[in-house]
Amino acid sequence: MSPQDKKKKKRRRKPTGEEIVKSRNRLLAGRDLAFLRIIAVSVLCGLVLTAATVIYIFRFRNPAVTEQSVEFTEQKKLPDAQVAREYLHEGILDGINSAGRGVCEALNARPEEIEISGEEMKTFASIDSVRIADGGTISVSVTAPGLPASDDKYYYLFEEKIWQDELEDGQEPVSRAYKDASLTITADLNRGSADSRLFSRFSVAVRIDGQYRVVSHAKYVENPEALASVSYGGVAHTSKKGLLIDPNRASGSEWDDLGVQYCTYNFPMAHILGPTTNAAYPTINYTYHGKNYQFNGAHIHQYDYLFSILTRKKIDITAILLDDASPSAYPAFTHPSARSGSTAPYYMFNAATPDGVEALGAVATFLANRYSGSDHGRVQNWIVGNEVNARKEWNYMPAGTSLDTFTAAYAKAYRVFYNAIKSVNSAAGVYICLDQQWDRNKSNNPDYDARDLLDLFAADVRACGDIDWGLAFHPYSCPLTQAAFWKANKLVNKTAGTSFVTMDNIGVVTDYLHQEQFLMRNGQVRSVILSEQGYTSTAGQELQAAAFAYAYKIAAANPDIDIFIYSRETDHAVEIAQSLALGLTTTGGGHKRIYDVYKHIDKADGNDVAAFALGIIGISSWP
Repeated sequence: MSPQDKKKKKRRRKPTGEEIVKSRNRLLAGRDLAFLRIIAVSVLCGLVLTAATVIYIFRFRNPAVTEQSVEFTEQKKLPDAQVAREYLHEGILDGINSAGRGVCEALNARPEEIEISGEEMKTFASIDSVRIADGGTISVSVTAPGLPASDDKYYYLFEEKIWQDELEDGQEPVSRAYKDASLTITADLNRGSADSRLFSRFSVAVRIDGQYRVVSHAKYVENPEALASVSYGGVAHTSKKGLLIDPNRASGSEWDDLGVQYCTYNFPMAHILGPTTNAAYPTINYTYHGKNYQFNGAHIHQYDYLFSILTRKKIDITAILLDDASPSAYPAFTHPSARSGSTAPYYMFNAATPDGVEALGAVATFLANRYSGSDHGRVQNWIVGNEVNARKEWNYMPAGTSLDTFTAAYAKAYRVFYNAIKSVNSAAGVYICLDQQWDRNKSNNPDYDARDLLDLFAADVRACGDIDWGLAFHPYSCPLTQAAFWKANKLVNKTAGTSFVTMDNIGVVTDYLHQEQFLMRNGQVRSVILSEQGYTSTAGQELQAAAFAYAYKIAAANPDIDIFIYSRETDHAVEIAQSLALGLTTTGGGHKRIYDVYKHIDKADGNDVAAFALGIIGISSWP
């Protein structure tokens, strides 16, 4: 027998009675401790399982819970006895009860899962807002009546470029979030890159049978101003008086003498694009989203000079963006449908192709940056196009283009300009421009009614992400050659169905904009500027001066009109040939009767200077 076996044999000796009692007590104590261990472990496991259940079901409500639960299970792997001592107490039991109640309450509050199909699928969820948040991210707020039944627990966020009509086959989402009745999905803005999402719209989808199915209407970014480093909204003025200025008068004192408060000036694309051969003012190379664009240094210098003078004189500038760029030389700027057959001086801007959106974004960003500081002058407002409802005359698209198609094309181009400009200067105004053809409903009219286009434009913008657009309107006389706009005309009345809007019934337009579907997000009426209207002196300078005085008094008395721009400072030869001698001065610089009335109309002696006009108009006092 080995020594080890001898030792084992000795240990198996018969125990004494006392030892038996002690052994029995140890056994009982061990059983009690084991029982307690089982209870403790069971309780702890139950708590962990309860927490895990809550986390599994509601993880998407608070992702931080998942991280905390992992930390708990990783750090609390302790011996059973220690578990019992440290974690089996009244607080744990209360926690279990509380967790159980929370599970029941959460289950009861869980949104209903809904089977969706057909047309209802496209609008099941609602994108309430798409906003730029701190840190350069896009935050998309989504609500729905319940949880759409799908392959998994996610909503998927899709980006649609502004030129897309729908998602492309095989397109992948840019982000995702757990489904809920109310949630927020975020994505990177990619500012400054070729993949920038500043002009994109966003929709949400779910996976059904392995395919992404869009369940919301798409919306664009609604607050591009969140990116702006400048906030210039003009200077404080004492009146609404403005003028289409003559740049040849920049070096004189005429603007000071007239007391001009506001002005308009054109930015034709053909004038500012491309290289220059002037060595003194070399080509300006501008990089936008990694691509180089060229601006004519000599022509840009002319704008710098003019705008600097206007800014020093505290005359706020409204710049008008016009596409007269040759489709052959600069095809990207012009809508593909408008590149041939045009009889108009200006074309529809192009937001229908990737290169078009980039080109418009580049021009808008360049100009907004250059004219938002004091170095080159400051532009307060921007107008996108001229009288855009005049398809044939001023904003060309081919004949036969439906109003829906035309408006959608313009709305996209407008939004590119708006987002680019507002991302530079948060206080800038950006306007759509319409002429006086309000509601003609004439079958052979080659143009569109301003009212119809306004209705569709406003509806499009609101549905796709509301922004603070404004209206630049041109209430010329009907006909244009008649200065006495107050005379009775069967085409002009004071109802919303009037064929034309002149200064006699301009209230039709401002009242129309009080309707809920036109109000801004804060409930206010949108900004209205009368950016072009004038009266000919062909029938006499007294009549012209009286017409201006009456028109200005009407605008000054209307609280919804912000600016009144008279067209123009100096007679223009082309217009004179059409019996439209609209200037305050002749082509030779001589002052007409209207010059003195314009100068004093907003001064303390304005009524006295314009008193002669009351008899001409046939009224006893100003409105």
